[in-house]
Amino acid sequence: MREPARVPMLDLTPEIDEQWDELTVAMAAVLRSGRFILGPQVAAFESEAAAYLGASHAVAVNSGTDALAIALRSLGVSPGDEVITTAFTFAATAEAIAVVGAVPVFADIDPSTFCLDPGDVASRLSTRTRAVVPVHVYGAPAPVEEIAGVVAGHDVAIIEDAAQAFGARAGERHCGTLGAAGAFSFFPSKPLGCFGDGGLLVTDDAGVASTARSLRAHGFDGGRVAVAVGWNSRLDELQAAVLLVKLAMVDKRADGRRRAARTYTELLDGVAGIVTPADVAGSAWHLYTIRVLDGRRDEVAAALDGAGIDCHAHYAVPVHRMPAYERPGVDLPETERAAAEVLSLPLWPTIGDEVIERVAGVVAGALG
Repeated sequence: MREPARVPMLDLTPEIDEQWDELTVAMAAVLRSGRFILGPQVAAFESEAAAYLGASHAVAVNSGTDALAIALRSLGVSPGDEVITTAFTFAATAEAIAVVGAVPVFADIDPSTFCLDPGDVASRLSTRTRAVVPVHVYGAPAPVEEIAGVVAGHDVAIIEDAAQAFGARAGERHCGTLGAAGAFSFFPSKPLGCFGDGGLLVTDDAGVASTARSLRAHGFDGGRVAVAVGWNSRLDELQAAVLLVKLAMVDKRADGRRRAARTYTELLDGVAGIVTPADVAGSAWHLYTIRVLDGRRDEVAAALDGAGIDCHAHYAVPVHRMPAYERPGVDLPETERAAAEVLSLPLWPTIGDEVIERVAGVVAGALG
């Protein structure tokens, strides 16, 4: 009897197949145009992305990491300033802070959402705090409004790391538009992904946008004179063309991930030894991540692997435990606990119920 195909964490081929004709036409048009950097496709994508998100300005760059670093610089974060963020995130969040010379200060998370705990943010504020970077972890909206209340009166900017949250909403507003600026990633696995690297900075502040446009192009003044030390960080025309095509499907694909997440939860809610993720309103469901209790995560991961199913622990090593950003004296109990328990299961917009049932069955069986 033939073995069932291995289940990947993410299968991008269905969405590529769905838009194959549009994608190839758009990419061919760029190739024929001979224009590859900061051309009409980038301008059109910036305009359409800003309109979709409800932002006044959008600045396309070459990665989500650069979008965050440029946002920090554009909002005046300088060497020696402190920036409060989470250690329960991809390392690029702290990297962007360090790249501009600032100091990452790690606050703990809310165990129900994995996002920053506003109360712990308040305890980390100091006279050197210049910004807070909430991360919309796994695509779930972070409590930006509550954090804004915490920092009110402190001259502290809120810059959202929305790398995993394109299309996510907090109430009626899109994640990434809740603070002074937001940073998105278009890495292929993200809710809106291109065919390489890409990123976007959004803001309602015209001055921040103008500075960001200069910084993404070597700090030039609009000509070839550098007025600041900048980056070479420009989204190329091919990636912009891809993103323009895929932008039209963002909400449909979010609905598909939401459906899959709810199916997982229906199947797993009664399984002893795990905690299913909260169904946070407005989440982009970038990942479906359970907690495996009692030190049994590796056991479940091994069972999934043995059954031909991929899984991953996002984030088994929190950033404050990584040598580049290590903070030995920092007490982050909820972050540490989450890092020891989380396990992400396969998820993509068109994942079939039969695949979800197979995955859930192995998880339940491993804990039975």
